[in-house]
Amino acid sequence: MTRPRSHIAPHHSPGAFHCIQRCVRRALLCGIDHYSGQSFEHRRGWIEKRIHLVAECFAVAIDAYAVMSNHLHLVLRIDPNEALRWTDDEVAARWVRLFPPREGSDVAVEVKRLRLLADPARIDTLRQRLGNLSWLMRCLVEPIARRANREDGCKGRFWEGRYKCQALCDERAMLAAMAYVDLNPIRACMTDRLETSAHTSAAERISQVGTEPAMATSPLKPVAGSLRPAFTITTADYLHILDWTGRQLAPGKRGRIAPEAPAILANIDHDATRWATRVAAFGSGWHRAAGSAQDLIAIAERMGQQWLKGIRLALKLG
Repeated sequence: MTRPRSHIAPHHSPGAFHCIQRCVRRALLCGIDHYSGQSFEHRRGWIEKRIHLVAECFAVAIDAYAVMSNHLHLVLRIDPNEALRWTDDEVAARWVRLFPPREGSDVAVEVKRLRLLADPARIDTLRQRLGNLSWLMRCLVEPIARRANREDGCKGRFWEGRYKCQALCDERAMLAAMAYVDLNPIRACMTDRLETSAHTSAAERISQVGTEPAMATSPLKPVAGSLRPAFTITTADYLHILDWTGRQLAPGKRGRIAPEAPAILANIDHDATRWATRVAAFGSGWHRAAGSAQDLIAIAERMGQQWLKGIRLALKLG
């Protein structure tokens, strides 16, 4: 049964979410279409560039992403209260970056910015939008749809009408969702190594550590966005956990737990088996939310339900 998204992501409350947006047409979003032989690989670059632009404009932190052949994943934190601290000038400048004038000249950009500043009610509306998850997803995917339709010479829907959204109730759920997203290309047999897992936040982090080694020992930061880091582990710790988890969840190895689990994993989940199950559960075990049983029960009550898929799993994982 379809529920209002505000039950999962209240408009005026900060939160962390795992979002999935799928393509509706048989033609691929990215990659090579096996029917026509046409390559759409270049579209991955469009999407990555748009993810970073949206993150720079919204009150958001992108903690993980993966651009797949017919869908994309995001793990993000959004905070409407952050947008309330921005000046009117900041709000106008961010909105003009998202929706530049057709002329594209510096003069046209300045005229549009001044026109927005002259309308305080409009600025207040835009401030709310820049802290809203639904508007973030809209600003991310609509330009990609228009551009892809022009390239394909067709009209109509490119994306599914509703994106899937899961609330992430605590740091452990967020890290598990990030691992699930970063390991998508490996599970899909697109690659067998993290460093060659292109168009993911894992590959971006590995590249950043390669150019700035000091990042490895610093707290795990978002790959894009202005919100402060939310994690206590370092970038190196996360990449180590990610590498180990990928070996457990690789095709043909599901459920096989090696003895050399990273020591830092004990601070996140006391049992390595439970951690692997927690990550894999984002495929089907978790539904509208992931976290502790108490958190899921609270969300179910907020939605007027007596039960929520994933509560039994949360009780089992502890």
